[in-house]
Amino acid sequence: MTSDDARMSDALYRRIERADWARLAPGLATPLTEAEVVQLRGIGDRLDITEVREVYLPLSRLLSAYAENTKRLGAETAAFLREPDSTTPFVVAVAGSVAVGKSTIARLLRELMSRWPGTPRVELVTTDGFLYPNAELERRGLMSRKGFPESYDRRAMVQFLSEVKSGAPEVRAPFYSHMRYDIIPDAYVTVRRPDVVIVEGLNVLAPPPAPHDIAVSDLFDFSIYVDADVAHIETWFVDRFLALRQSAFTNPNSFFRVFADISDEEAVTQALGFWRDINLPNLRENVEPTKHRAQLVLNKGEDHVVESVLLRKL
Repeated sequence: MTSDDARMSDALYRRIERADWARLAPGLATPLTEAEVVQLRGIGDRLDITEVREVYLPLSRLLSAYAENTKRLGAETAAFLREPDSTTPFVVAVAGSVAVGKSTIARLLRELMSRWPGTPRVELVTTDGFLYPNAELERRGLMSRKGFPESYDRRAMVQFLSEVKSGAPEVRAPFYSHMRYDIIPDAYVTVRRPDVVIVEGLNVLAPPPAPHDIAVSDLFDFSIYVDADVAHIETWFVDRFLALRQSAFTNPNSFFRVFADISDEEAVTQALGFWRDINLPNLRENVEPTKHRAQLVLNKGEDHVVESVLLRKL
């Protein structure tokens, strides 16, 4: 972290060390079993029941408190204006690099938040569904920049979240298959006015492309950035690629089937190429600069364990 970054963090955030954060949910029972945690854990993540209890249980309680109080403020504002209460879903964003563990965190928060009385209905949507189909990316010459901001249908994402925030009874997002590495035609994720919608993705905190455009982040009520040292993320990315060779890549329908049978040395070389040519530039140019737009930052150490939390000052 540069001195400018440090000053920015000090100005915007409270820094809470792991031990202090873990003490913020005393006496709360962990609602998930070890088996459920294993099912939620992504490839390469080292999430365990201790991490859930000490980091994510307090975080889920904080998010539920924000959601409940936002709903209460909405009702009070409607009463003041003498209008019907039209409170809409509380939208939480989870951002961060490829391989940093944000998908696992989003799934975990969905499960934990749904256990709190004030937020029983929680839905999860990933921004992968708003990538342009591969055919369109090929047409635009963007296949090698998949995951960069220009590879997403930003207008469709804004439209989706606008409908969610306007209280539409049913809103559909496109479905993305990681197996096929493409959008699946006529397949959708449907959201029906839940209490909370969690939106997970690389570039969800990006500023608008033009001054008068609406940013996707304008439609969030709370945002989380998952942060880690770049060298650690590179290691996690390579380890995950090697693990996928023994699992998802072996499926005959997998887009990455070609990598299942190469040697370990070739696999490491291939993974490092993907990381250094695509994912690292995207992280440096587009993802990491949005970190301080988040309300909360989770700082992970080398072993994927959260070491500290930055919470934006009110």
